[in-house]
Amino acid sequence: MAQRVHQPREDAEFDFILRMSGSPVLAYFIGTWPKAIDPCRAMDLVMGGIADEYAGRVAVVRTDITRCPAVTERYGITGALSYVLLTKEEAVAHGAGPATDVEVRGFLDGHL
Repeated sequence: MAQRVHQPREDAEFDFILRMSGSPVLAYFIGTWPKAIDPCRAMDLVMGGIADEYAGRVAVVRTDITRCPAVTERYGITGALSYVLLTKEEAVAHGAGPATDVEVRGFLDGHL
């Protein structure tokens, strides 16, 4: 995974990253149960590339839904492989399901 992807260990750390980011935040939500691991690893690869490509314009945050339950609930996330674009702590757009780098780029370019 790219070095530019933040990985908060708890809700408070997510909130700190969000407050300190000087740019919009693309938070993607992963699960750690057996059926979610492989799809989430694939999403990690996509988001790592996005983090590199959009460095300085968008902060990418990998969020484990079991470690950050308050954040997950706050943004209406109902399952792994969901993502949300946040600007000034407000959700601008949501996406769900496995996504390719082309789909995530289109999502970002359509909302930035």
